Amino acid sequence: MAVYQHGSRAKAAFLALNCAAIPENLLESELFGHEKGAFTGADRRRIGKFEQCNGGTLFLDEIGDMPPATQAKMLRVLQEQTFERVGGNAAIRVDVRLIAATNRDLQAAIEAGTFRADLFYRLNVFPIVVPPLRERTEDIPLLVEYFVGRYARQAGKTIQRIAKRTLAYLQAYPWPGNVRELQNVIERSMIVCETDEFVVDESWLSVGPMAASGLLPHAVAAHEKAVIEEALRATGGRVFGPAGAAVRLGVPRSTLESKIRTLGINKNRFRT
Repeated sequence: MAVYQHGSRAKAAFLALNCAAIPENLLESELFGHEKGAFTGADRRRIGKFEQCNGGTLFLDEIGDMPPATQAKMLRVLQEQTFERVGGNAAIRVDVRLIAATNRDLQAAIEAGTFRADLFYRLNVFPIVVPPLRERTEDIPLLVEYFVGRYARQAGKTIQRIAKRTLAYLQAYPWPGNVRELQNVIERSMIVCETDEFVVDESWLSVGPMAASGLLPHAVAAHEKAVIEEALRATGGRVFGPAGAAVRLGVPRSTLESKIRTLGINKNRFRT
């Protein structure tokens, strides 16, 4: 949203679509529209998201879940800025800025044959990798302050301060559910908050493997570093691909790359 609001298209249309939430047989119609009679139930012409966003911005979430047939049509829109509605034969030209997001490792998906390499390279103009919340604990106080203010206004409550113990605990927690989990915990805590000091019931936080271990943050980091180095050693320093450390550890390539940088691991020394 910040990219849209601070860009040259801020006054034009902005639409968002979750590719994983739309059935495969309907996703193409959602994106490109359809003509009357294109399929059973198409009793009138439908304008798709690309036409609605002409001159504006379209955000596609979970693009890694897009089916192969739709990927081919997406590539044409990005390269030629034209498409055809489902059931139509007239080429429609549009000027749309596309922003895409995914939690999948697209490099691994390309090697597995489920995502087109040419579409990936067409999308990968300016990649932004967002590390998990546990790797950017310095952002937690700002996020907590934002969510507390947001939900306090919704609940009609006045919060003067955030308990130091609560803030320290939130920064020490590993957040397996990332920002969404933090948001839900704060909203839930705000509902039962009866004073002007915001506190979180620590028992409400889910107990994941790292939280249950009782390890301190520096011990967790040391353990993670040892596990990653062992995986790199076993794969000859290779991070991605079928025989890479990311697959071996069961994490996305982008997450592992971020971990390697954060932990100061020199992956080159494991290469054979």
